[in-house]
Amino acid sequence: MTKSIALLGEYTPTFPPHLSTNAAIEHAKAASGLDIGADWISTADIDHTLFERYAGIWIAPGSPYKDMDKTLSAIRHARENNIPCFGTCGGFQHMIIEYARNVLGFKDAQHAEYDPYASTLFISQLACSLAGRALPLTLEADSRVAEIYGALTATEQYYCNFGINPDYVDTLKQGPMRITGADDEGEIRVIEWPGHPFFIGTLFVPQARSTPERPHLLVSAFLKAVANL
Repeated sequence: MTKSIALLGEYTPTFPPHLSTNAAIEHAKAASGLDIGADWISTADIDHTLFERYAGIWIAPGSPYKDMDKTLSAIRHARENNIPCFGTCGGFQHMIIEYARNVLGFKDAQHAEYDPYASTLFISQLACSLAGRALPLTLEADSRVAEIYGALTATEQYYCNFGINPDYVDTLKQGPMRITGADDEGEIRVIEWPGHPFFIGTLFVPQARSTPERPHLLVSAFLKAVANL
């Protein structure tokens, strides 16, 4: 039986990160020979059958989502039940919110895209937009993401206007979530959950750099984690 992943987000056929998500999955499938299905699911349509139908979830770019609470619930379920979960751009940001609320105990942790005047903004608007920029990245030596890349440095493409609020960086570092990638200024760009088959979030959009000749390593690793469940 073919395993499938749910692409959680509000699919827009003219939005470049969504097109590159579809393409990157096809690149990885063609190169690996893996038979993995992929369906776009609106966050408003997430329900209790999601994980009966899908073996992994990719929290896609393109927030705000129609239903933040359902999205966070899906992320939490994947994190707590060893289900492969990949979050890129907006997906990364929501993985941070889920972690802040359900692990660190900040029940009112919020994202500025939904409520810019919230008192506990873990995700805030970037002082300088990263949209359309390709920037260098440094990875932690003993991390899963460095193992996947087979390197400690990379260059990746961004498509975001929001990121981690600097006021909460020290708070985020106090819990079990590992911060395993940063930019040249030390800003958090990659997170992963230790001991999980695949629970990785990137503020950048790795799918944007995938090609048929060179499928992106993170996308390929995510699909392999789903296949190996």
